Amino acid sequence: MSDLFQRVERTPTPFAQIGLGGGPLGNFGSAISDEAAQATIERAWERGIRYFDTAPHYGLGLSERRLGAGLAGRKREDFVVSSKVGRLIVPAENPQEFDDDGFVVPGDLARQWDFSFSGVERSLDESLERLGLDFIDVLLVHDPDQAWPGAGSEGLESLAALKADGRVKAIGIGTNSVVGLDAHIQAGTLDVIMLANRYSLLTQDAVASVLEPAAAAGVAVVAVGVFGTGLLASPRPQAGATLEYRAADADALARAAAIADICEAHGVDLPTAALAYPLRHPAVTAVALGMRSPEEVDQNVARATTEVPPALWTALADAGLVPGGPVA
Repeated sequence: MSDLFQRVERTPTPFAQIGLGGGPLGNFGSAISDEAAQATIERAWERGIRYFDTAPHYGLGLSERRLGAGLAGRKREDFVVSSKVGRLIVPAENPQEFDDDGFVVPGDLARQWDFSFSGVERSLDESLERLGLDFIDVLLVHDPDQAWPGAGSEGLESLAALKADGRVKAIGIGTNSVVGLDAHIQAGTLDVIMLANRYSLLTQDAVASVLEPAAAAGVAVVAVGVFGTGLLASPRPQAGATLEYRAADADALARAAAIADICEAHGVDLPTAALAYPLRHPAVTAVALGMRSPEEVDQNVARATTEVPPALWTALADAGLVPGGPVA
């Protein structure tokens, strides 16, 4: 297992394995106030969370600015921050009233793909300024699969140079796709993989291709999207809930309902099981959860500290709802 999060694990708290995901701090889906963002970060800190993830993409820099404000004055050695590169934030050629990429922010800025060394270095410098930090613990190539073939390799080469000069402590890829990750693991170019929507109670397609080689190579995996972007976030699946940012189909709803039934029979609610499941794999070092209020922080800390009986996993496997056998 990678020692990447060793500093977090040394904190006197049982919550080291969950992190605050910064998408909602960038007004993803709906807007929150600066005051709500500050209160969310403060509550996360009070409840022992010391890992914070963000990206320039989240609200065209808003998430990083808010996170920087929320962490200002904290001892730098007491927390871990991850951010990302690949999308430069530039003036929009055709400004709009609002951003058109899922964040409720003004549309006077735009994203520009750039994985070159100069682009990645510029992105890092701008992130450090927004965050008010001298270095970033973990810097990830963001969604290279959405850009062009080879973007991941180009970005990692750029990050390796920045890691060498100390402004970045660890590097990796943040992605929704498993394609090509095994090659990067074998090449030894990754410290961390942030894997979205590919390892959860509903989706296990990353086990053989990513998690097993990552565990063998000592690459840390941060699981995100463990609530399926909505479907697993409620004790009972809700009609109209989303799975991977789209409306869940009938099969997914039925499967989630069957999982919820077994969870209830074992005294555990569905979101608690969804949070616990990825952390059973030895490659998964942490789970990052988007949170937009102190109440959501409290809910997720309660879930993270709930004991899940081993019999639940056996029952889900016996029902064919998750893979059986021992955890890899």
